[in-house]
Amino acid sequence: MEATTSNQTVQAPSATNRALTDLPEEILIHILSFLPTLYAVQTSLLSRQCRSLWSRVPALDFSYDTFPSAEPDPTADTDPTRLFADFVDRALVLRSNSPIRSFRLSFLYYHRYSSHVDSWLRCAVTRFQARELHLDLYVEKKYQNEVSLDQMYDFPLSLLRNSRVEVLRLTRCDLWLPADMSAMNLFSLRTVFLERIDMTDQMVRDFISGCPNLEDLEFHNSGGMENLKIRSEKLKRLALGYFYDCDSRNTVEIDCPNLWFLKFDCCSFTQFWLKNASSLVEFHIAIVHVEQYYYLWSKVVKLLEQAPHVKHLNVQNWWLKFVTSENPFPKSFKLQNVRLLELRTGYTQYDLVGMAALLELCPNLETMILDHLHKIEEDVSSYDIHNYKNSRCFYMTWVWLFFIMFWSCNLNFDLLFSRRVYQTSS
Repeated sequence: MEATTSNQTVQAPSATNRALTDLPEEILIHILSFLPTLYAVQTSLLSRQCRSLWSRVPALDFSYDTFPSAEPDPTADTDPTRLFADFVDRALVLRSNSPIRSFRLSFLYYHRYSSHVDSWLRCAVTRFQARELHLDLYVEKKYQNEVSLDQMYDFPLSLLRNSRVEVLRLTRCDLWLPADMSAMNLFSLRTVFLERIDMTDQMVRDFISGCPNLEDLEFHNSGGMENLKIRSEKLKRLALGYFYDCDSRNTVEIDCPNLWFLKFDCCSFTQFWLKNASSLVEFHIAIVHVEQYYYLWSKVVKLLEQAPHVKHLNVQNWWLKFVTSENPFPKSFKLQNVRLLELRTGYTQYDLVGMAALLELCPNLETMILDHLHKIEEDVSSYDIHNYKNSRCFYMTWVWLFFIMFWSCNLNFDLLFSRRVYQTSS
């Protein structure tokens, strides 16, 4: 398009000549907020306009894996942990004081950096008033060595007193709790994710009592718990994952009347107790599909008897073994409210009969999602199928199997074994 005057003709820039830096600063800052801070800083070399943009990004993400991954040498200037710490120090000094949404730090921790980490976290919480705090001192296994694995950072929970932090994610550190945790009153804290952090049963109870508005709690690869009791009036989401090294763990007891989401992922407690589950509508169960762990899966599945209002069920297919076991659901039991079923399964005869048995338990099912189940060892099916032929629901099973095959004939064969969504009613 041309603009003509008496003296000259001005050519407007075409779309093909526009550069990324022609975008408004607000959009550029939003784009930079998705990058690790190291990369955001490097964009300052693109143009004069970009020089200070990184310092106004509302998210700081200091990721150790963006730095050279050579073996650390504490005495050399090329030690990546030292280069990383120097970069974080400089970036925090040069950044403006405007509040940020999130602060993420992943770092290969050694005790010599304790004061550095302390100052970084204080800066994030007090100076930048971060709403999300993510601290990962494990990074990846490939970075770890005997020295780093033996050194743990003491995270001072008192740092969060009167802060604006709503989301706290900690990986591989020691959690230091004040003597009177109930007086901490961490009112802003609503979401907590703890991984590779050891806590005693009492520490868990004290921690929950000090977070009166906690709604979302996850534990992964955590040790030190023997008789875990999680009681909270406010908690809405709970996930427990990778509790396999727990010969000493006896029970887990959950008493959260407003809990609507519950997930057990590879948990090997001896007993599972679920109380006041009237609000529970979404239930996820994932156990390694090996015969020796079936007893764990069956114990978790039995919790469905205490959760009558579950609408969304995510589970793997061990159902033939379960319905033919000595301790199945009562004969009259149905998952009356399940509308969405996510089933991880194979497609052997054993799997199909088990699938049909589960479908019979879900008379009001509307949507089923089939996903591939990774089996370390195949199920032994002959005994279970023989017994199932004499069970009360054998004939109904074959009706369901016919229905499943009817579905399948309308699909591309290759799609049958991939993740598909099947509507059982319109």
